[in-house]
Amino acid sequence: MKLIRHLLLAALSFAPLLQAAEPKRVLVCTVTTGFRHSSIPVAEQVLKKLGEESGAYTVVAIVAQPDITVPQAPRKPRDLAPDADEGAKKNHANQMKRYEAELAKWTPEMEQARKDAQAQFDVAVRKSLERLSPANLEAEKIDGVIFANTTGDLPLPDPEGFIKWVEAGHAFMGMHSASDTFHNFKLYIDMLQGEFETHKAQVPVSLIAGDKEHPANAGIGEKWDLSQEEMYIIKSHDRSKVRTLWFMRHHPNDVADKGHFPVCWARTVGTGKVFYTSLGHREDLWSDSPEIKDRKNSPEISKQYQTHILGGIKWALGLAEGSSEPNPDVQ
Repeated sequence: MKLIRHLLLAALSFAPLLQAAEPKRVLVCTVTTGFRHSSIPVAEQVLKKLGEESGAYTVVAIVAQPDITVPQAPRKPRDLAPDADEGAKKNHANQMKRYEAELAKWTPEMEQARKDAQAQFDVAVRKSLERLSPANLEAEKIDGVIFANTTGDLPLPDPEGFIKWVEAGHAFMGMHSASDTFHNFKLYIDMLQGEFETHKAQVPVSLIAGDKEHPANAGIGEKWDLSQEEMYIIKSHDRSKVRTLWFMRHHPNDVADKGHFPVCWARTVGTGKVFYTSLGHREDLWSDSPEIKDRKNSPEISKQYQTHILGGIKWALGLAEGSSEPNPDVQ
């Protein structure tokens, strides 16, 4: 009995060592000053769920959009292309008629109301983004920040300090339009190593793995077929500075346009880690819920996407092994 008692006491003394590590602490930012994706609420739910189910991380907070509606003034249609056909010209003429009719109804009072709402929105956005100041990130012991479908030039309190915080050993993870963010902030584009240039119609797409062993491959293998997604064309991208994880061998909307079209990559900046995937436009890619309407991607594809981003998040947080060595020769 004494021997058993001693063994039990010894086991109890080592119990703290056997306990699982505390989940990493993550902030998720979904603020937009440009286009706002309808998939953002779904993305917020999925990112929380993945953290809770995996135990890998805790979403400490969603740095979210202020609940302030800014009225939109009528927008003039784009100019016609020089080579526009008769159908395009007729459509443009109809758009101009609608625009002129709406503009005639836009009163000075409505314009003032728009300005007032915009001013309130700007103040609230800055207040929300204070959460991403280097001082607050350190005070809250944040391990990583996720930009989930952010857009535009976000008024961070200290943009340069945020980049230095990542370089100092923290994680940055971006989904879809995180590359359509901070077009006028070179340090961010250099950190991310990619910038949204354009996209065309949503299409089925076949992705090629640049690294089958990386956690963001999610065990999918050499090829990954999506039923439909909005595929970005990326610029400001240097293949010699990233580890390509997924790519396309031709333009998503033109199979005759051969080349290397990046989709997802990982890299190390300073002692910090950066993971980015341009996927994540559609709700039915983010969520495997049967409640998603007009589903094109199957729930199985959605689960692959969730495992894909979870693998990338875990890698960036230092919870999963994977290389960030650049692989510019991947074909």
